[in-house]
Amino acid sequence: MNRAPLKRSRILHMALMGASDPSGEAEAGKEKPFLLRALQITLVVSLYWVTSISMVFLNKYLLDSPSLQLDTPIFVTFYQCLVTTLLCKSLSMLAACCPGAMDFPALRLDLRVARSVLPLSVVFIGMITFNNLCLKYVGVAFYNVGRSLTTVFNVLLSYLLLKQTTSFYALLTCGIIIGGFWLGVDQEGAEGTLSWTGTLFGVLASLCVSLNAIYTKKVLPAVDGSIWRLTFYNNVNACVLFLPLLLLLGELQTLRDFSQLGSTHFWGMMTLGGLFGFAIGYVTGLQIKFTSPLTHNVSGTAKACAQTVLAVLYYEETKSFLWWTSNMMVLGGSSAYTWVRGWEMKKIQEEPSPKEDERSSMGV
Repeated sequence: MNRAPLKRSRILHMALMGASDPSGEAEAGKEKPFLLRALQITLVVSLYWVTSISMVFLNKYLLDSPSLQLDTPIFVTFYQCLVTTLLCKSLSMLAACCPGAMDFPALRLDLRVARSVLPLSVVFIGMITFNNLCLKYVGVAFYNVGRSLTTVFNVLLSYLLLKQTTSFYALLTCGIIIGGFWLGVDQEGAEGTLSWTGTLFGVLASLCVSLNAIYTKKVLPAVDGSIWRLTFYNNVNACVLFLPLLLLLGELQTLRDFSQLGSTHFWGMMTLGGLFGFAIGYVTGLQIKFTSPLTHNVSGTAKACAQTVLAVLYYEETKSFLWWTSNMMVLGGSSAYTWVRGWEMKKIQEEPSPKEDERSSMGV
């Protein structure tokens, strides 16, 4: 029996709701030998780690490299959105020319759909811009702690916007994350490397990531549930909205005076950053598909830990015991929250419905 391909709308739903795809996992377990399945998972997780970590280090180079000395964070973000837009359109045209070679939805710019996606696009712009601004002002080692409040905002916004309550144990893990965040800020200050500007941008980035997840669920029907269509419209809208910002902030003038404007190395690095930005969305969905949303979150936490260690080694930094403790609190709290939510979801799924209880009590 052939397995039906897992739609990206289903992948996103799984990621947001914390539910796995049991039918797919069961079929995969029956159809594929253990070693082959293990090898596939290893390759997919490795691809996610390499793509994500490489993107962070490359963006840090583009945003705050002494050798480049380019102070245009909005332009860097705009260019990455432009690359993603062009890649989406190119893959759509390629899929239309070679229907059997690849599976990619047809993309045609519809202004009505673009307007429907616009509220999400504003949040999306805030998310990617504040992420890059945070990375510009803080070190890669502190980057994960600086943006660690996403889980806390998820809980807060779920209550304020969706009226969803959170269990005591989940709230306890959020308390650990907040404690780790404040300890990290304190230790960065003690070492003289704290940037309040970068920390503020990190908090705003965390807020936008949470809002992005909520608004994505609302906007998906406008693009027929297609993540690629949503990616295309989000980045098209972002490119348009970034243009007045580039003019107002004077980044076009700064770019005009940039000494390496004609350098192929510079544009190669910029384009590579755009490719990584496009690829991270694909490999994230791929990791969820081959593992589960819970495993994806655990993998992301472990990746953040590895990224922090690599940054400390690469930039030859020396960190205190309390600084490392703050990182472990943030990563441990995030992992604990993921485990608690997964356990609660599993418990809900295993609980019999009221009708089943009635039937069992009646002996039916």
